[in-house]
Amino acid sequence: MAGTRAAIRYAKAVLSLASDNNQADAVHADMTRIGQTIADNASLEAVLKSPVVKLSEKADVLNATFPSVSSESKSLFNILVTNKRVDILGQVATQFGILYDLANNKENAFVTTAIPMTSELEAKVMAKLKTLTTKEVTLSNTVDENILGGFILRVGDQQYDASVSNQLNTLKRKFTIN
Repeated sequence: MAGTRAAIRYAKAVLSLASDNNQADAVHADMTRIGQTIADNASLEAVLKSPVVKLSEKADVLNATFPSVSSESKSLFNILVTNKRVDILGQVATQFGILYDLANNKENAFVTTAIPMTSELEAKVMAKLKTLTTKEVTLSNTVDENILGGFILRVGDQQYDASVSNQLNTLKRKFTIN
């Protein structure tokens, strides 16, 4: 995906500029808000990606939608408009969040459970997280009844599957081989 590579480059540049100006936290808050707004608002995304809408109108829409963003974020808007890449703003915001977390030794973990997490299960998941990473972790939970019980934990490119469905599949494979 060429758009993703470009988004990473823009995100690196904005993070570098924000860090140099001691505004990384403010720009991170801006990028989080921008990314969420674009993801939640299909009409905004359509305007940004439309080849029919003039670049000046796209710039006006961004400045009207995000009037209180930092100067670094406004500079990003201007650069994207100038380079005719305003359509990747959502991707830039996402990539900025990833790079910001890496720079600040943070990581997102995703846990899938059959039922909403209890405090006991959360303690088990956090104990397993400590063995998988030394970074500060933000935990997100999704419920999938198909795993029957236990949990599936994803951190970065690692996955730990302690689900009942995985254990049943393992037993099934053992019995069919023998």
